[in-house]
Amino acid sequence: MGPLGLLLALALHLAVCSRPHRDYCVLGAGPAGLQMAALLHRAGRDYAVFERESAPGSFFTRYPRHRKLISINKRYTGKANAEFNLRHDWNSLLSEDPQLLFRHYSRAYFPDASDMVHYLGDFAKRLGLRVQYNTNITHVTLDKDSQAWNGHYFILTDQNGQAYQCSVLLVATGLSIPKLVDFPGSEHVEGYESVSVDPEDFVGQNVLILGRGNSAFETAENIMGVTNFVHMLSRSRVRLSWATHYVGDVRAINNGLLDTYQLKSLDGLLESDLEYLALVKDSEGKLHITLKFFLEEESNSSQSADSIPLPQDDNDNFALRVAYDRVIRCLGWKFDFSIFNQSLRLSSGTEFSKKYPLIRASYESKGSRGLFILGTASHSVDYRKSAGGFIHGFRYTVRAVHRLLEHRHHGIAWPSTEHPITQLTSSIIRRVNEASGLYQMFSVLADVILLKENATSFEYLEEFPMQMLAQLEMLTGRTARHGLFVINMEYGRNFSGPEKDVFYYDRSVAHVEDAWRSNFLHPVIYYYRHLPTEQDMRFRPAQWPLPRPVAIHHIVEDFLTDWTAPVGHILPLRRFLENCLDTDLRSFYAESCFLFTLTRQKLPPFCQHGYLKMQGLSSTKSLRQHGVESRLLQDYEAIEDSSRCLGDQPLTQSLDSNKEEL
Repeated sequence: MGPLGLLLALALHLAVCSRPHRDYCVLGAGPAGLQMAALLHRAGRDYAVFERESAPGSFFTRYPRHRKLISINKRYTGKANAEFNLRHDWNSLLSEDPQLLFRHYSRAYFPDASDMVHYLGDFAKRLGLRVQYNTNITHVTLDKDSQAWNGHYFILTDQNGQAYQCSVLLVATGLSIPKLVDFPGSEHVEGYESVSVDPEDFVGQNVLILGRGNSAFETAENIMGVTNFVHMLSRSRVRLSWATHYVGDVRAINNGLLDTYQLKSLDGLLESDLEYLALVKDSEGKLHITLKFFLEEESNSSQSADSIPLPQDDNDNFALRVAYDRVIRCLGWKFDFSIFNQSLRLSSGTEFSKKYPLIRASYESKGSRGLFILGTASHSVDYRKSAGGFIHGFRYTVRAVHRLLEHRHHGIAWPSTEHPITQLTSSIIRRVNEASGLYQMFSVLADVILLKENATSFEYLEEFPMQMLAQLEMLTGRTARHGLFVINMEYGRNFSGPEKDVFYYDRSVAHVEDAWRSNFLHPVIYYYRHLPTEQDMRFRPAQWPLPRPVAIHHIVEDFLTDWTAPVGHILPLRRFLENCLDTDLRSFYAESCFLFTLTRQKLPPFCQHGYLKMQGLSSTKSLRQHGVESRLLQDYEAIEDSSRCLGDQPLTQSLDSNKEEL
């Protein structure tokens, strides 16, 4: 190698060595990025968060455009349990600081977006999170290195050409690219991200909105009081969140246009595929909807509407024959793939993956080991099934990812608690009545109970990704050799949907024997003698979140979501557990345990843990009588009575001493 080659090699070596290295790099200081940073910070890990703006939560400085969030801020529940209250707090991130609850930042049930910006700023500051602001990562690639744990490092380059090296990359950039329409005349369409939010700009106008989600209805709600009318066009039927149980569908706070449509007040909704339409502008600047094939028949598709055939030429009852002053696109968002090198293989090119990166149920990329997708962009795992695309859902999926990383890279097993088998029923009842992650991430995160040998005790793991159950031992560092229970929250499989009447008469189930028919959210317990395999997971029954178990138990739905009724909830659960374990999980008085020792070869677990360990035995008259009748004890009372007749004081003292020992 010549002198020039040596210089180039030296320069390259210095450039590589000068790259700051972090074990964990987090892209984005939104809610998901800050949640992960808080967990890494608390664990004492080497990490850095890269944020292109000068403060956290920059998305909320611009969106939603009309500033009202649709995530509820329920400040009062009537309960003091902090974990339970998080079920109804959809904005707070997880931390140990009681001041970092969103209820301290807004009194509104649907808060203003600026309150979220304020909250996220305080969250990062109070916890001392290491966020590098004004750092816009413009390119991410892989650097092959045999010394790296997975054979490569992630190289991040910012707007100034500064490179950073990471062992694990955690992408929390959200969905930031507006979805566009591609049809003739789409250049005349205004976007949700830039259209005016001042109702005065729409006075006396005819407006067409493309889209059928919350951004479309939010826009309509803002202007429908001043427009001539608002029409809404989309290829799918409107989906209402109260009908689908999906928080991303249209919320009641935004759906006023449904009233005006059904009450025939000029506003309206239509269904049509946008790919078949075209938009043309006439000589007066009015916009007309026509069909694409009409334009294709003309030699010059750029001519005005005055010379292009419109649908009403063939059908004078065409629904969209009126001219519009404005057409607004409100079609949602998609992930920004542009900064990621192809070597990371984030997307396979399918229609769905154009919106979301393709990831595993562990939230790790299918293309690059060590790359995880967090927050809204991770919603492909539970799209339209659960709340993983929203703060009150992904705060728990982020924590699950952190627990996976703690075991993979630091040898720290998934957090668990161990209890005697006698506490099995009470442990399940406590979790289904309090746990927020289990409640919000239904059918995605589940609690797992690992039984110990002979079912004398159990290990309780919280909020494990259900679809990774076959890999539980590898991902958690826990063993499942003696059977397991999986506790999940589920809706009825045929209860919800845009075509369903979820308010039908007799929709609720009240009888224990019909618990499996429960429609509303309720706990479901699966019992397996062995950990399901990958093949079991792959070929599970359709619409089932898990493979078919040895036994399954539905706790009957409850109007108050309070599963503490002794006869309706607790007793059936206890009997189910007893049948699975072939044991008796009831609690007994010591007197009963004493009798069991005389009549049974195997004592109930409660007596094994208490009576045989000399706990809980009390000296009662009935218990002493049983002992005398079985000839295991002398009749000290008879002897004492006899001694009193003889006036034998020392013998009485001796008997008192024996009773204390008993």
